[in-house]
Amino acid sequence: MSTNRIRAGLAALALLGTATIVVAHGDVAPQPVNTDALPEVGEEWLTENPYREEKVGRDTWLKAVEIGASGFNQNCARCHGLGAVSGGLAPDLRLLEAEEYGDEWFVERFRLGYTQDGTTKMPAFGDILGQKAAWAIRTYIETRPEDGALDAHADRLHEVRNELASSKVSDPKALKAELEKIAAEVKTASGAPVADSVAYEAARVLADTPESWKKASDILTVGLSASE
Repeated sequence: MSTNRIRAGLAALALLGTATIVVAHGDVAPQPVNTDALPEVGEEWLTENPYREEKVGRDTWLKAVEIGASGFNQNCARCHGLGAVSGGLAPDLRLLEAEEYGDEWFVERFRLGYTQDGTTKMPAFGDILGQKAAWAIRTYIETRPEDGALDAHADRLHEVRNELASSKVSDPKALKAELEKIAAEVKTASGAPVADSVAYEAARVLADTPESWKKASDILTVGLSASE
């Protein structure tokens, strides 16, 4: 058995174990997720995430992350934590491997929900939100950085944020390249190859214009505050 599959098995056991103490939220109505911008995936439920970057390209992957973030925050964060960082009462979904065996666990729980002793611990989202929303949320979750992923770069990211906020950026291209280098070092908890970190997001919007400097600064400000 491979190391990845062993890790997946341990993660699944941990998830199943903690699922018994999830705060019941069967009384919360699922909120619709607009997935019109994503490619169709058919009616039959898939067992593997169709929106990974290597399958659909960067632009569609980024759109899936964006839509998934919104869907997660509206429907999942109450129990599974902001940014998918669990406070311990619900499974930490970031631990699900970004592989088909992790996808299968996720999509089954998303579709069918979870009930214990007649109490709905997690509602069934499948028929209400649909498959595209499921995989968008999955894409968002699997790109979340692991705990402490930015700790080694926090001081430098604060310095970059301050320079961008000052509107006196001498070499935006160099800052962009530095942010991209930092982003490449940030690891996901799921093993997905790219973490949608604040360094990644800031680098993506940073250009030669003061407007982009402010946008990148705001991204870093919010992201760094959330990680402190």
